[in-house]
Amino acid sequence: MSIKVGVIGVGGMLQYHAAGFRQAGAEIVAVADAAPGAAAKAAAKWDIATPYETVDAMLAAPEIDAVSVIVPNKFHKSLTIQCLEAGKHVFCEKPPALNAAEVQEIIAAAKKADKQVLFNFNNRARPESQAMMTYINQGVAGTINSAQAKWIRRTGIPGFGGWFTTKELAGGGSLIDLLHMVDLAMYFMGYPEPAHVIGQTFSDFIQDKQFKGPWGIPDRVGGTTDVENSAHGFVSFKTGQVLSLQVSWAEMVKREEVSVVFQGTKAGGRVERLFGIDGLDNTAIDTCELYVQENGHSVNRSITTPACEDMGRIGSAANFIEFLDGKAAPLNTPEQALRLMQVIDAVYASAKTGKPVSI
Repeated sequence: MSIKVGVIGVGGMLQYHAAGFRQAGAEIVAVADAAPGAAAKAAAKWDIATPYETVDAMLAAPEIDAVSVIVPNKFHKSLTIQCLEAGKHVFCEKPPALNAAEVQEIIAAAKKADKQVLFNFNNRARPESQAMMTYINQGVAGTINSAQAKWIRRTGIPGFGGWFTTKELAGGGSLIDLLHMVDLAMYFMGYPEPAHVIGQTFSDFIQDKQFKGPWGIPDRVGGTTDVENSAHGFVSFKTGQVLSLQVSWAEMVKREEVSVVFQGTKAGGRVERLFGIDGLDNTAIDTCELYVQENGHSVNRSITTPACEDMGRIGSAANFIEFLDGKAAPLNTPEQALRLMQVIDAVYASAKTGKPVSI
């Protein structure tokens, strides 16, 4: 019997969730959205059997085994817990929640319900990331002592006045939105437990329409824009490992860069995507490299991987189903999500107080 999935929310990520679930053999049987007519429209577009206008009605359907949550950040915790309490497994969009305390509530609810929760840290599923992780697991890099995580945009603010730029709904700005490379760096490092964090955020360009991203997200007149456009930080872990991070929607850089660079005791490495002009994918350049010393020479190994324009989104969704089917290990865990949100919380706290934060 195939796993039957319901989806909450009809945003742009639905196309990737649907493709990944179906690739892994699941059946999408329902979609729910509170906006009048939105679920019916999405059901017709994505060939989903039953649309619902309330989550309660969809969760009452006994045939649903798992639920995908694609909604603004503020509702991740409440809907994930509601699904768990209804006896469903959950695949939730990033970020896991607004903060670490909410992730702890999700973990407790999952344990109580004896159900699984995965989050869409899709960059872990990119071919470059998986290839690099294979080398790391084989011991090629040795111990990764330090890493640098970047997702920097030049003009990438996702509209003004909408939920992305409203702290109450999003939890923050660029850092909580583009947390992927911080997650990927910690993934490569073995997801160590954070100890101390110092960080700073900047909002110099957050009201400047010149820095709006290219995705066609409409501005909301009279809406709120009260989040950062960039964040910088430094994390030390209880293992002695360290991580620096730079995340932005709007900074004066040459082009959009998405990267993790690490330094190990046996080898260094880089996983990088340089986007095309103004953040578009049509001229993106992907790099996956290892740096080693061999026979007295500095050797750079280029790792060739298949192209992946969706940045692992389909593979990440497929992994959720494969994990539930017992065919694959999960790409992430709630405990890792907790550590990631502890780092993000601490960057924001340090930026607010001007002092280092101990976790």
